[in-house]
Amino acid sequence: MRRFSCIVGSVFLAMTQAQAELVINGSTISSNATVPVVTSEDYTPNNNFQSCLANLRSQAIAAGVSGTTYDRYTQNLTPDYSVIDKLNYQPEFSTPIWDYLSGLVDEERVELGKQKLAQYRDVLNRASQTYGVPPETIVAVWGVESNFGDISGKYPLLQALGTLSCEGRRQSYFRTEFFATMRILQRGDLTEDQLKGSWAGAFGHTQFMPSTYERLAVDFDGDGRRDLVSSTADALASTANFLNKAGWQTGMPWGFEVKVPQGMSIDGEGRRSKKALSSWSARGVTRIDGSPLVQGALSGSTSAGLMAPAGVNGPVFLVFKNFDAIYSYNAAESYGLAIAHLSDRLKGARPFATSWPTDDPGTSRAERREIQQFLINRGYDIGAVDGLIGDKTRVAIRQEQTRLGLNPSGRAGQQILRAFRQEQAQKMMQ
Repeated sequence: MRRFSCIVGSVFLAMTQAQAELVINGSTISSNATVPVVTSEDYTPNNNFQSCLANLRSQAIAAGVSGTTYDRYTQNLTPDYSVIDKLNYQPEFSTPIWDYLSGLVDEERVELGKQKLAQYRDVLNRASQTYGVPPETIVAVWGVESNFGDISGKYPLLQALGTLSCEGRRQSYFRTEFFATMRILQRGDLTEDQLKGSWAGAFGHTQFMPSTYERLAVDFDGDGRRDLVSSTADALASTANFLNKAGWQTGMPWGFEVKVPQGMSIDGEGRRSKKALSSWSARGVTRIDGSPLVQGALSGSTSAGLMAPAGVNGPVFLVFKNFDAIYSYNAAESYGLAIAHLSDRLKGARPFATSWPTDDPGTSRAERREIQQFLINRGYDIGAVDGLIGDKTRVAIRQEQTRLGLNPSGRAGQQILRAFRQEQAQKMMQ
C-alpha cells in the first residue's frame, strides 16, 4: 500500500498501481474492480466538470457544507487534469529501500532536525507531555513529510480535490476530502490561499488530509484556530495527537535492530505476526550488539514482530506497537522505518549496524545534488540541482551509465557517483 500525500517521502517512494489501496492518514480507499486507467489527454478543458460540480452540491450540503459556501468556492473553480496523471502514475523505476532511506535519513536532515528540536524545545516538550510522544518522533515526522515545512506542496486543494472528485478513480474518497476542505473554510480556521498542498490533498507542515485535520488537528498556540500551515506549534501538537490516537505507548520503543542466528528461518514473519520477546530470545535472537532483548521497560511477555525489509542478509528489526502507530500515518513499512530511524538518529543513535545487501548503496541528498551537477556539466537538461531524482535525471544517468560501461539502471547510486568523481579527478590531473 502507498500513500500519495507525503511530499518529501513521495519523491523516493514508488506510487501505487491502478488497483492498489491508497492509504492516507489512516484512511484506506480500496478498489477491487478493474478500472480503466485514463489520463489528462482523455479530457478537454471543463469537459463535464461544471455539471459534475452542480451534481455534487446536494451531497456537499448533506455533508455539512452550506449552499452558500459551496457556491462560493465552486463558482469559478476550474479543473487541473494533471492530477489524474499523478493518480495513475506507475513509475518505471522501483525504489530499493536503501535508496529510500538514504535520501530521507541523511546527515543533512539529522542535523537540521536537531536544530528544530532546540528551536522548538518548549513546544515539543509540552506536546510530548500532553500526548506521550517523544519530541524526536514528532520532529522526525515533520522532517520526512515536508523537510520541516520547506516543501509542503503547491496544488490548490479545492482545484485538485474537485478534479479528483469528478474524474478518474476513487472519486468517492476524494469527494469526502473535497467536502472536508470546504467545511474547514466554512469554519474559518484557514483561508483558501493557505490550503495548498500535495496533488492528493495533504497540506501543512506534517501533511494532514482535510478529514484527518477535522478529526485530529489541535489548537496548541491558543489563538482559537487550528492552523497546520502557519502555526508550527499547532502542526507539531496535531502530529503528536495523531500518533497518540493511533495507539502510541508512552515510554516504549518503536523497535530496534537485532541479530538472528545463522540458519534461522524468517518465513512468515513480519510486523503483524508478533510474538513474545521470550519466544524470540528462545530462538537465539539478540539485540544487534549481542545483548538480551528484555531490557528497561520491556518484559518477556512484550510482543514484537520480526521485520526484514531486505531479507535476512540486510538489517533485521523487532518492532513493537509504536512502529504500528507510525505505520498508520503512511501505510508503508519503508516509510515507518524512515520515521523510526530518523527519530533514533535525533536522539544520538548511529546508523544501522548491518549493511544493506547491495553493491551499489544509496546516496544522500547532497550526493544526489553532486550527481545532478555532474550531469548538467555534461550538457544534460535535467532542471534544478535539488537532490530530487526525477525522470529527466534518471534518463540522463542511464545514458551516462551506458557510456561508462555500468548497468544502465538509471539509479543515482554510489557507483555512478564514484565514476563521475574518478572522471573529474582524471581531468584535473591532465
